[in-house]
Amino acid sequence: MPLTLTTLRNMPEIHPGDNLVELILEAMDADHVPVEDGDILVLAQKIVSKAEGRLVNLVDVEAGDQALQVAQVAQKDPRLVELILQESREVLRMRPGVIIVEHRNGFVCANAGIDHSNVRGEGKDPQLWYLLLPKDADQSAREFRAEVWRLIGVNVGVLIIDSHGRAWRNGTVGITIGLAGVPGIVDMRGMQDMYGYRLQNTLIAAADELAGAASLMMGQADEKSPVVIVKGFPYPLKESSSLKELIRSKDQDLFR
Repeated sequence: MPLTLTTLRNMPEIHPGDNLVELILEAMDADHVPVEDGDILVLAQKIVSKAEGRLVNLVDVEAGDQALQVAQVAQKDPRLVELILQESREVLRMRPGVIIVEHRNGFVCANAGIDHSNVRGEGKDPQLWYLLLPKDADQSAREFRAEVWRLIGVNVGVLIIDSHGRAWRNGTVGITIGLAGVPGIVDMRGMQDMYGYRLQNTLIAAADELAGAASLMMGQADEKSPVVIVKGFPYPLKESSSLKELIRSKDQDLFR
């Protein structure tokens, strides 16, 4: 079965409190894209965060002492730094323009994933609105999946993805920050290759591979394609999937 990825053309602007599942199902219907058992819905983090009301205006933020100190090194607005610290477990590295942290959800990223592009709130200074990542993207994915089942009785997988850099390569790629029903890791150890050799260390980050492909379809600027429908994913859905599958433990992390 071929792997197909389809973007939705009829997605509206998302606002705090919107029912994301209903809006996406309506857009799928308008685009004549059926949703079937085994499909995967890939959601850009931004629309999940907006629906969950994760918008913050720097006017409402007061920087603490640590934020003031870090801001001097990173050359960032101390109020933005305060948000980064609040969203993080630990600051790992910093230089002018970037602060590398361990996000409170476990992954390592720049500036705690706080975003300023394509973000606008109501009132106050429109240039000072920022968007935080979902509080618990795994939970967001589980709730989304359950709501799809409740509304239409279809068993789908859900990925919430974001664009992150990597320690050893330039540029950003789409990665998974929350998932439900989709295997994060596919363990191929013990399986034979085409010459009969048994694989020893092959763990496939299937969710991240799909996230990267979906990110290509979504784009990064004004494409307005925050949802990708995936059909033909080569691995079966998995009920107990979690982001923890994809997070390397500190004792195995050679880049810390």
